[in-house]
Amino acid sequence: MIINDAFFQLEDQNQVLIQAILASQSYKNYLKTRRRMNNSPEVAKLKKNFQTEKDKFERIAAYGEYAPDFRQQQRNVRISKRALDLNEEVAAFRLAETDFQRLLDDVGKCLAQTISSEIKVDAGNPFFETGNHSCKGNCHG
Repeated sequence: MIINDAFFQLEDQNQVLIQAILASQSYKNYLKTRRRMNNSPEVAKLKKNFQTEKDKFERIAAYGEYAPDFRQQQRNVRISKRALDLNEEVAAFRLAETDFQRLLDDVGKCLAQTISSEIKVDAGNPFFETGNHSCKGNCHG
């Protein structure tokens, strides 16, 4: 890599992009919902319960159907995971996390597509993708 003025200009523009992302509403919402989730005693209790049930199940999982209470232990893990996933703070965080990831994915796609439409960008979960995300060089909002 040759370090010259063009490199420093790219580095400066990269910092501007990073600051814009950090100032975005998507990022702020992500931080706020993460903080709420991490500070929630109810979420901590649900996480602990899920981990306990998961650990109990993992101890017998290798024995499969032959383990005593295999189905009940498996069910307990699913019930505790569902309780965690349906918690209001956890659900809000997951939505904010997905929204922020979409922003990052869109930035990456715009950068790649501006250079060449043949660049492949692995971004996001294909099951949640909607529409054509390619900006075809027109990434100016």
